[in-house]
Amino acid sequence: MNTESDTGVTATTPETGYPTRRVVVVERLLTHYRVAFYQRLRTQLAARNITLQLLIGHGTKTESQKQDSGALAWAIPLRTRYFFGNRLCWQPFGRHIRNADLVIVLHENKLLYNLWLLFVRRPRRLAFWGHGCNLQSVHPQGLREKFKRWTINRVDWWFAYTALTSRLLERAGFPARAVTVVDNAVDTAELTAWCRDTTPAAIAQFRLQVGLVPGPTGIFIGSLYHEKRLDFLLAAARRIRNRIPDFQLLVVGAGPQQALLQAAATDLPWLRLAGVLKGRDKAIALGAADVLLNPGLVGLGILDSFASGTPLFTTACGLHSPEIAYLESGRNGIMTADDIAQYANAVCNALLTPAVLLHLRQQALASAPHYTVDNMCARFCDGVTACLDQP
Repeated sequence: MNTESDTGVTATTPETGYPTRRVVVVERLLTHYRVAFYQRLRTQLAARNITLQLLIGHGTKTESQKQDSGALAWAIPLRTRYFFGNRLCWQPFGRHIRNADLVIVLHENKLLYNLWLLFVRRPRRLAFWGHGCNLQSVHPQGLREKFKRWTINRVDWWFAYTALTSRLLERAGFPARAVTVVDNAVDTAELTAWCRDTTPAAIAQFRLQVGLVPGPTGIFIGSLYHEKRLDFLLAAARRIRNRIPDFQLLVVGAGPQQALLQAAATDLPWLRLAGVLKGRDKAIALGAADVLLNPGLVGLGILDSFASGTPLFTTACGLHSPEIAYLESGRNGIMTADDIAQYANAVCNALLTPAVLLHLRQQALASAPHYTVDNMCARFCDGVTACLDQP
């Protein structure tokens, strides 16, 4: 297949001789968990005689601290500049979308070049991929969010992260027939297999290495930043420890608020910090825990819960990403009110009631097969085809 894209030459497939259709996806930055998705998306679209071109920029200095960047040899890098405290981003890519049949961009106010596409150089078809609004905004009725809602209806198609996003789009007046709910996911196949195959001996060795003694264990996995509400987590963990004297908390991750956890660990001998763990090590850490604790922003991390069967406990904090739609409180996890006492009580009740913990674990595992990167790819491909085929 000829995938030449920058010259304006129409690509064809040697098998059919028919012109391919070309789709361009623009990512402000590429995270490691998106690599498998784009590899599979490229393959699946090629099977439908559609060429995928991926354009990627780079994140801010703060984002780089999360240590979650990815790379693809066939993706085209974009010159990226940030302004006004990283609130605005300039990534010009006009020459790469010449003669593209569909351009898919992220729905972010900071992406200035999107305005050029919306109002000056309109592609043949333009689609947004995103949340529908900033779910972590402290001013949901402010000018930024009003502008974001206004732009919702300025494209031909929407790739909605989850059903939560779809409902937001519907309320904004965007037609449901032009929305594809992809059920955003990452590749958890290996993690699921590693969690399933982790042995008691491996778990015992890991617990010894990180200093965990026998007893109920909670785990936090993720980047350490403000929206994760680590102060809330520590306060709740203290309450849990008061009620369950052998409770321990294991924190896995790195980020801007790492010093907060390190300071707390000097006074709390039952708080253990493991740093960033990936692959099989992450699976073993999940196997060493009874509950997954995140009272703050929940996003794709919910898939760790489903892959491992470690029930997630969170709060109605109003900060969550669209993936919170996957949580069915009382079935495959727990969401409490945004209250430290209620949160700690819910965790304690599960830890002290084996039947409750077993039910949550079984239903978390049962949720895993739906939220896979393969299913996400298939839905995304269907959306691309539907958008291209519309009159």
